[in-house]
Amino acid sequence: MSEVGKRETFTIPIGPQHPALKEPEHFLISVDGEIVTDVVVRLGYAHRGIEKAVESRTWVQSLYMLERICGICSHIHAMAFCLGVEQLAGVEIPPRAQAIRVIVAEIERIHSHLLWLGVSAHEAGFDTLFMYSWRDREKIMDLLEGLSGNRVNYSVNVLGGVKYDIDGAQETAIREAISFLEERTRHYLEVVTKDALFLQRTRGIGVMTRSQAEVLGTVGPTARASNVYRDIRVEAPYAVYDKYPARIILDNRGDLEARFFVRITELFESYRLIMEILETLPDGDLSTRIPRRINAGETVSRVEAPRGELFYFIKSNGSDIPERIRARTPTICNMMSVVKLLVGHQLADVPMMLAGIDPCFSCNDRMVVLNRGRNKERLLTWEALRQYGIDYYKRRSA
Repeated sequence: MSEVGKRETFTIPIGPQHPALKEPEHFLISVDGEIVTDVVVRLGYAHRGIEKAVESRTWVQSLYMLERICGICSHIHAMAFCLGVEQLAGVEIPPRAQAIRVIVAEIERIHSHLLWLGVSAHEAGFDTLFMYSWRDREKIMDLLEGLSGNRVNYSVNVLGGVKYDIDGAQETAIREAISFLEERTRHYLEVVTKDALFLQRTRGIGVMTRSQAEVLGTVGPTARASNVYRDIRVEAPYAVYDKYPARIILDNRGDLEARFFVRITELFESYRLIMEILETLPDGDLSTRIPRRINAGETVSRVEAPRGELFYFIKSNGSDIPERIRARTPTICNMMSVVKLLVGHQLADVPMMLAGIDPCFSCNDRMVVLNRGRNKERLLTWEALRQYGIDYYKRRSA
C-alpha cells in the first residue's frame, strides 16, 4: 500500500494460484478504490524447456514433444512443425493427408472455442452457460477420440502426412455432430448477444480500437473483434486452405461482447469448412516417405491456431536432430492488450478481460529469470537450471 496525497493505492496479487486462472501466472493489480491503475504480469511458472529439449532429440521425437506444448491446440502445433520440416525436406504431402489435417484442425478449433466459451461464462458467473457449452463440447471430444483414440494429444500428424484415415462411419459421426452443434451454437450466439445480465459484463468492457489492436500486435479472434483483417488461413493459405478458402469474421466494436460474437460466429465457419472438405475429400495415400536427415537450412511455418497466428522457426544443420526450433504462440502477442486495457476498469472486470483473449500460459512461457534482489538478476543455462532445482529440493528436504 502506498499513499499518494490523500489517496491510497493498493496492490492486489492474482496468482500464481487463483480460482480465476486455469494455469499458474502472477498478476500484480494496483487499484485506487475499485479502479485498476497499473498491471504487472509475471510469466514463467509453466515453463518446461521444450524448445531446448528438442535440440537433443530426433525430428520424429521432436514432433511428439512439440505436440505437448498445449493440450487444447496440440494438433496445430504438430501441424505447424510438420509443414516446416516437410518444406525443408522438399517433399510433397498427399492431398488426402493435407485435407485430413485441416479437418482435424477445424475440429480442434471448435473444441477450443467451446472450452473458452465455458471458461469465460464461468468467470462472468454464468455457470449454466458454462455447463451447457462443456456438455456439448463432449461431442467434439468423442469425435477426436473416435478418429485418433485420444481426447487430448491426438497424434494425427506424422512427418510426411497423417497417421489416421477418415472412414465412412467416422464421416457419418462428424456430420451428425456438426448438425447437432450448429443448432446449439445458434442458441449460444443468441444468449451472449441478448442476455441482459451477461451483456453488463461484456458490452463496452475492454474496448480496443483497430489502431490499438494493430499497435499492440494482437492476433486471432482478439484482433478480428477490433476489425483487424488478419487470419493466416486467408493471408498465407497452407495445406488445403487455398482450395477451401475460409471467411474472416470481423466486428468493429472491439469490446468483450465483440470477442464473444467473433469466436462463436467462427464456429459456423469451421462447420462449413469441415462439411465442404468431407464432400470432396480426395482419394490417395495418407503419407509419403521423408528422409531421416533433413536438408540443412532455415524455414518459417505460419498457421492459424484457435487463438491466432502460431509461428514456428525451424533450423536444420543437415542431421537427424534439429539445431533450433522456436515457437511464437498467440498468447504472448495478445497479453499486452490485457495489460494496457485493464487500466481504468474495475477490479471485477479483470477475470473477464483476461479470459477474453483466451490465454494459454503453457504455450506462452519460455524462460525463468532468477531474481535475488536489485541488480542481481541472472539467466540460467539449461544445466544450471537443472542443478538449481536439485539443490533447492535438497535444501527443502534437509
